[in-house]
Amino acid sequence: MTDLKRGLGRGTIGMVWEDAPYPMLAINAAGIIEQANEAARLLLVGAAAGVPLARVAPAWLSRAHREICAGLRRRTGCEPARGPVGQSVFEAHAVHADGDRVTWWLVDVNEHQRAAEALHAERAWTAFMVEASAELLSSLNLERCLEATARLAARQFADAALVVMPLALRQHAIVYCDPRGQVVRESAAIDSRTVPGLTEALQGFPPAPTRWIDPAEAPGWVLRDQGGEVGSVAVTALPGHGLSAGALVLLRRTRQAGFSEDEKVFAPLFTAWAGAAISVARLYAEQTAITETLMAGLLPPAAPPLEGVELAARYRPAGDSEQVGGDFYDVHPVVGSARESLVVLGDVSGKGLEAAVLTGKIRNILRALVPLADDHHRVLELLNGVLLTDGDPTRYVTLVLASIGRRGGQVVLRLTSAGHPPPLIVRNDGHVEPVRAAGTLIGLVEPITSVTESVLLEPGETCLLYSDGIVEARGGPLGDEFFGEERLCEQLRQCAGMPPEALADRVQMLACQWVGGGEHDDMAVVAITASREESHDAAGQRLP
Repeated sequence: MTDLKRGLGRGTIGMVWEDAPYPMLAINAAGIIEQANEAARLLLVGAAAGVPLARVAPAWLSRAHREICAGLRRRTGCEPARGPVGQSVFEAHAVHADGDRVTWWLVDVNEHQRAAEALHAERAWTAFMVEASAELLSSLNLERCLEATARLAARQFADAALVVMPLALRQHAIVYCDPRGQVVRESAAIDSRTVPGLTEALQGFPPAPTRWIDPAEAPGWVLRDQGGEVGSVAVTALPGHGLSAGALVLLRRTRQAGFSEDEKVFAPLFTAWAGAAISVARLYAEQTAITETLMAGLLPPAAPPLEGVELAARYRPAGDSEQVGGDFYDVHPVVGSARESLVVLGDVSGKGLEAAVLTGKIRNILRALVPLADDHHRVLELLNGVLLTDGDPTRYVTLVLASIGRRGGQVVLRLTSAGHPPPLIVRNDGHVEPVRAAGTLIGLVEPITSVTESVLLEPGETCLLYSDGIVEARGGPLGDEFFGEERLCEQLRQCAGMPPEALADRVQMLACQWVGGGEHDDMAVVAITASREESHDAAGQRLP
């Protein structure tokens, strides 16, 4: 900087001097201009080498130069002189004072102020777009996106705003933000043709430009109670992904129709972001609704009451975030000519969604075969034939069928296993008996084999059906040992006489504790307990 000042003082300014964006003057102690760059010559008409400063410059600048030369002002680092030049106000800075020469450069204060204001406005718009991006693009909640769009638009582009999103059967979701920032949501049957430009904005393609309309043309559901007169109304599209996500209606108190220069830049960006966010959120909401509808048919059913038995079922999918998987159970009250109830517990190949889809298919097939439940082998045979037609050897299922009947005070079970872990009978004296109703897996080979065993349950005794996720739960002290059928039987000996709800809970809890935080397969448990005969006192009240 020192070298530059010396260069300026010696007059060796060259191109840097001539092309400087600010007016620059080199003036001697006598007040004669020695050098003036192009910007100075344009500002001060007649400024040139050899011309007295007082002839071409305003009085305030001549006075400031005389004060510096007379020592009344510091020659460097002094406060700048300020005064008008034409229609603007300038500041004059003495950037160098060497001997009898002073170099001045002049700054347009108005231009500087305008630049500062423009920078401030640019920062404000940038901050708004960052906020809009954070609010709109960080959520997949449709209602939140609609509210954020209306609130942000009312605050930045208007006094109030409405977001209109078409629904089915001429219904429209309308989100309104009033001048106080209060948001109201509603659904109404409206005719978009009553608002000029709204139909085109809702169509989305071809893109419709923003349309400013006379408030007198807008219906009451648009104008509402503003707490003041509406001066201008704008209708603009919210472009989505290929289709319109809706329309944005802006309500202003001012009568001036049209966007400012900044609004012309940022309003299209805002509507594009808002439309994209609403479009994605709506798609997500629709897919979620479809998923929930389909999932409702795959979720394990609640255990219905059955005559003569108490039933409890528990299910835990392999993934903590999953609701369904490859294990399933179903209960069909009173089926077949024998008027028995049928309980089915199965385990399909695979995990997660693919297994759940196969589960749903098998459950539907079994539901259709329920009238044939008197013959377990026939049911399994027909199911095997259907699965084999898929031609996919990786799609198979293991099953256990339990038909439940009554014989006096006892419960008669007919149990058939198809490649499934054997059912376990928990007697009242604590003995645990496996039922060896062996059979082949379903969906792999043809023909199949199966064995049906009959079991009698005394009141209070339980038949436990379970999937291999229980006995093959890997964990324990070293983390690599199966829970196993032997350990399960040992635990069940301590559960004699336990109600089915408590027994099912305990079995699932033991398997989960054994696994700890490790990975595990789907777990399904069904406990079938013969009801105890009720005892009553002399007044007819039931005794525990």
